[in-house]
Amino acid sequence: MALMWMLVLSLSFSVAAEEALVSRIAFGSCANQTSPQLVWDAIVNFKPQVFIWLGDNIYGDLRRPFKLFGKERTIGPWKNVPRFVPSSEDEMLSKYKTAKTNPGYTQLRRIAKVIGTWNDHDYGLNDAGKEFQGKDTNQRLMLDFLDEPHDNPRRKQAGVYASYTFGPEGRQIKVILLDTRYHRDPLRSDGTILGNAQWTWLRKELNSPPSAITIIASSIQVVSNLSACTGPLFYMESWGRFPTERKRLFSLISNSKRDRVLFISGDVHFGEITRYDCGTGYPLYDITSSGLTQAVEKVIPSFLHFVLRFLAWVTPTTMRVMNNNCKHRSCTYGQPNFGVIQVNWDANPVELSFEVRGVSGEAVSSVITSLPEPEASNRKGKQQYCSLEVDLPWLVRHRLAILFSFSVAVAIVVQLGVLYMAISVMVKCLRKCKLD
Repeated sequence: MALMWMLVLSLSFSVAAEEALVSRIAFGSCANQTSPQLVWDAIVNFKPQVFIWLGDNIYGDLRRPFKLFGKERTIGPWKNVPRFVPSSEDEMLSKYKTAKTNPGYTQLRRIAKVIGTWNDHDYGLNDAGKEFQGKDTNQRLMLDFLDEPHDNPRRKQAGVYASYTFGPEGRQIKVILLDTRYHRDPLRSDGTILGNAQWTWLRKELNSPPSAITIIASSIQVVSNLSACTGPLFYMESWGRFPTERKRLFSLISNSKRDRVLFISGDVHFGEITRYDCGTGYPLYDITSSGLTQAVEKVIPSFLHFVLRFLAWVTPTTMRVMNNNCKHRSCTYGQPNFGVIQVNWDANPVELSFEVRGVSGEAVSSVITSLPEPEASNRKGKQQYCSLEVDLPWLVRHRLAILFSFSVAVAIVVQLGVLYMAISVMVKCLRKCKLD
């Protein structure tokens, strides 16, 4: 009898927690369990009611060092071994234990509902898709990390996709977690990201009873496709590299007639806010937070940070929100960061705030918008962010590669000039010595 009462109380608490009004959500990605995780203090101080993992929640795979020569070569034209290799189940379990027992993260788990999806490094292997053999074992370990009940449907399906609804009727926030790994076809294939079963499930979720706000969490960027402008120098994973899938996603959202859908994403090791105005009758925002520990500016000396910030500024982008609320001119942030969504339910209309924040809790990029009126949700407004990166003129699109090639050419010319001068001086000295 006592056990039954405890079960009833537990269920009542769970229902009450889901029906409580949610106005503060935090999210993040790319947290190396062996790195200092100073960001948790700022996240805890924000007092989120929900925290969303966006993948790379641990770095589970093993990374070999860069080697151009030797028995095991991981880079270059003579590469003979992969740079990344999977960890064993015991190694993955140990890494999850290290992450879960971090004092800052432990404190967060006490005050917030923690949910999440995965990306490649916690999936088990860098850039891996459906071909990865260890995905079922690692799915179980990831769901254990998130404390998902053993009878949760996520443990019986192929992939970790799921949805949650928070808040009372009329003020509900629906969170849809996508799995961009388990069913993903190879890169450059323009195949599928989600797979048929997940697409069917997503259509059902988007056509379910309406919510005031719908957050779609993707481990990789949805709106931005910087690879179209950074290639052939380097490429990043994104929905833009699967253009057919991204078009299908935008169409599915538009056809669902669902009000105020937005994306959150990670993966790229910097933070930014992007938007697309031609997917639905309102802007589709994508707030990218990456990473909690891993960030592009951490891999180079601090006196060279200005170089990365300059390159971020000159790299063409059609989707990034550029405003006066950015810490840097490029409106990207290359230090450890986390993302927040705040909802002012008492404002009329309801006010939404999206921010990327640094480890001290300061906003480094932000956007304030509002919920559209139901009858105006599909009305075409001013559309500033409609051009895709792939549609930019060739010279503009490849500006970074041209700048890099020009810099290399100048460096080679300078070196040849210095070499020519050195040889000329040596020849003159030899002639002079011979005459003497």
